[in-house]
Amino acid sequence: MGAYRSAVEHARDDATGFWAEQAAVLDWFKPFQSVLDWHAHAGARWFLGGQLNACHETLDRHVIAGHGERIAVVHDSAMTGTIRRLSYLEMRDRVAELAGCLRRLGVVPGDRVLIYMPMVPEAVMAMLACARLGAIHSVVFGGFGSRELGVRIDHARPRVILAASCGLEPGRVVPYKPLLDEALSLASHRPEACVVLQRPQLHASLHPGFDLDWEAVVPGSAPAECVPVESTQPLYILYTSGTTGLPKGVVRDTGGYLTALRYSMRAIYDVREADVYWAASDIGWVVGHSYIVYAPLAAGCTTILYEGKPVGTPDAGAFWRVVESHKVNVLFTAPTAIRAIKRDDPECRLLAGRDVSSLRALFLAGERADSDTIHWAENHLQRPVVDHWWQTETGWPIVANCLGLERFPVKAGSANLPVPGYQVHILDEGGHDVPAGTSGAIALRLPLPPGCLPTLWQDDAGFLKSYLERYPGFYNTGDGGYLDADGYLYVMGRLDDVINVAGHRLSTGEIEEVLASHASVAECAVIPVPDAIKGQVPTALVVLKSGVQATHASIESELLKLVRHEIGPVASLHHCFVVARLPKTRSGKVLRATMRRMAAGEAWVAPATIEDPAVLDEIAATFRAAAGSS
Repeated sequence: MGAYRSAVEHARDDATGFWAEQAAVLDWFKPFQSVLDWHAHAGARWFLGGQLNACHETLDRHVIAGHGERIAVVHDSAMTGTIRRLSYLEMRDRVAELAGCLRRLGVVPGDRVLIYMPMVPEAVMAMLACARLGAIHSVVFGGFGSRELGVRIDHARPRVILAASCGLEPGRVVPYKPLLDEALSLASHRPEACVVLQRPQLHASLHPGFDLDWEAVVPGSAPAECVPVESTQPLYILYTSGTTGLPKGVVRDTGGYLTALRYSMRAIYDVREADVYWAASDIGWVVGHSYIVYAPLAAGCTTILYEGKPVGTPDAGAFWRVVESHKVNVLFTAPTAIRAIKRDDPECRLLAGRDVSSLRALFLAGERADSDTIHWAENHLQRPVVDHWWQTETGWPIVANCLGLERFPVKAGSANLPVPGYQVHILDEGGHDVPAGTSGAIALRLPLPPGCLPTLWQDDAGFLKSYLERYPGFYNTGDGGYLDADGYLYVMGRLDDVINVAGHRLSTGEIEEVLASHASVAECAVIPVPDAIKGQVPTALVVLKSGVQATHASIESELLKLVRHEIGPVASLHHCFVVARLPKTRSGKVLRATMRRMAAGEAWVAPATIEDPAVLDEIAATFRAAAGSS
């Protein structure tokens, strides 16, 4: 039996024994007394009675082991043209100092601290300083809108806010403090202080008696030691993007999370101590929490903190420069980033001359990775390209090709095989398993493995309703898909992205896969549009690769024929529009729900997470023009 199958069976048949083995690699201050309790609470509680500290696990223990001079964080800012390297010893000392400042401001274990900062090392320090004190951090993406930020302030009720004066986007400086000030004016909760990191590009106006200058209050603070916390103590709250109404704050525990992350670095990513690991994401998202901050540092790696874009800072060769400059061993990014690179540099000419020999694998997650994008990356990088799938709620991958255990053949369109610890099922409307190859709801058998959310912040009832009630005994992912005969999972998108055309249920993901296979298409999105006769009909928006010479009309015609040929007449596209770009969140997710409302003629607003609001106006104009000509 191979290493992967052996791990799957061990985790399935003896979950407590399997995870106790994985937890043993952590530096526990007090050993846990029991491995699992999942009957007395909304969700599973792991390693009860054990005490540890996430900051100790990610920084102090490496310094104690004699690795203090190893580089922990590389801040590569394409926006400023600067690179900073910080060792584990320097990070430990800076974090201890910041924690001392927070302690002086009254922060104690269990308090919340809201972090509103861009991709700078001080943001990582802020997270770890909270963990050092046993405080609970809630990172909100820098530049997030005031109204949504105010809602999160009221929901988390932070004692202190850690912020920066601004963020940097190509061609512009984004002032953060005015957004934060407006959010505080809208919120009913009033934190006790706000510590502001003044960036050279913009100095913010500070309010005496409330706002504190980072450089004036942090340096020289008495360093704080790591506070032992219970394994079940929340480490952070992370609000899911696009939340409206009652906020949905995903809670992450401490012991289970660190156990899962350490296991994932070894088993999934095949990463070893002192490797260079780069998750090209933002700390405001779950990928940033897990794979920019906690997992790489817990594993003793060098983590890359990249302030820039895959294209435009300055060009589509930016990623290859970073890989070469810092000898990156594993790169993890979103498919949308690779599609953007492919769109601007279809022949990957900007890779030529770059020494990327250090790179062992490219991992993709965040959106469906279409086959064309995977093959393009494989062909040019000549490295394994692994699509894998997980959620904010799970905190680490559900399905992947576990390179650290056993490498399996890639199947185009599949997110690969379930990770040991997860039991993936495809259920019908009645909650029954369906045969291989049959689509249904993707659900995970309970209990969820360590690292997954145990509940929502101050909302056990909402946790049960959102995730556990629909299919008793299972966690409902909200995604649809199918398992093939070999156990490979195909994730076809959110269940609400299924289109019902004249009684036929079609996956938008399936149609997008066909469109993406066209040689001229860089990326695409398919949305359902109401139809008086068929109920719904699919409409496609496509972005072409750079240099495509054919007319938009001819491309649209070819794509309509391609979908009809590959899927059948029932999938015939109602419209196919060539657009300059797709509207996306800052994490790279396409705003399909917003476009659905737009196409249906319903009221819509630009979500606070959108990268560029002007794109929605362009898409709206496209729909209006189509409606006027029909």
